Amino acid sequence: MSTMSSTENNHIKSPVMLKHSVQIERVIEQIDIKGQYIQLAAPIQLSGQVNISELIAQYSLSLENLQPTAIQIGVDEAGRGPLLGSVNVAAAILPAAWAGLIENEPLKNTPLSILTDSKQLSEKKRDILYPLVQQHAVAHIVADIPPAVIDQVNILQATMLGMRLCTEVLLAVVAKHLNTGDKTLFEILIDGNRCPDLDYASLTKFGIQESAIDCQAWVKGDGRHTSIAAASILAKVSRDQTMYALDTEHPEYGIAKHKGYPTRAHMEAIAAHGVLAAHRRSFAPVRKVLESQYCLT
Repeated sequence: MSTMSSTENNHIKSPVMLKHSVQIERVIEQIDIKGQYIQLAAPIQLSGQVNISELIAQYSLSLENLQPTAIQIGVDEAGRGPLLGSVNVAAAILPAAWAGLIENEPLKNTPLSILTDSKQLSEKKRDILYPLVQQHAVAHIVADIPPAVIDQVNILQATMLGMRLCTEVLLAVVAKHLNTGDKTLFEILIDGNRCPDLDYASLTKFGIQESAIDCQAWVKGDGRHTSIAAASILAKVSRDQTMYALDTEHPEYGIAKHKGYPTRAHMEAIAAHGVLAAHRRSFAPVRKVLESQYCLT
């Protein structure tokens, strides 16, 4: 099953939003990677929203706007380093006037004026920004890549897969509702030093040609571009939420404090209480614990 043929539930969030927004929900169980179908070790969950009225107002063709603005999609991840839990990837499209270099202050006097790289913001500020990004973004999506998939394909490929899925799903939904044919250009702004391998064959089914997509890798992009910074907030806070949920289930591990990172307290908790299902078994510290336990049996 390819990315675009996966289960799709584009239901409306509420009657009030009936004419304005489409909720995105995806469950990816199989993926086509370079012509090979792979059964994932666990489903990848994607969720998000597209504000249709804002999308059309900001980016559609009109008599006054015969050459529409390129749609910039910021993409970032959170959670590559921890020993525990998912890696979360997010993508965001901001209003056209808000998308740009942070140093040029396109967010000045907007509700997102304090937005920058999520790692430079306090948790309190991230939590304030999270619902604001969701509210004011033209579109946004978050992918939860579970530990079983990380162990299956490695953390780099899991992250790239999440970036690919967020980009492709958002592109497909935007193309479906924008209906500007082949005149819309997309700039995919990836935080990091490489771009994911997109499935361009699937995207052509939605009228998006490879030539219309400019994928750019931005080193430290979450501190440079507003769209990437917005995605950074979504990825970081959504992952923190899953860590707090795990902490409630397993308070003896102190997850709320270390959030899965290999701190001394976390390693002591693993030694005392064992490896959880949510731990990444392919990561060396966890693997060594499991190997030592195996040797003792």
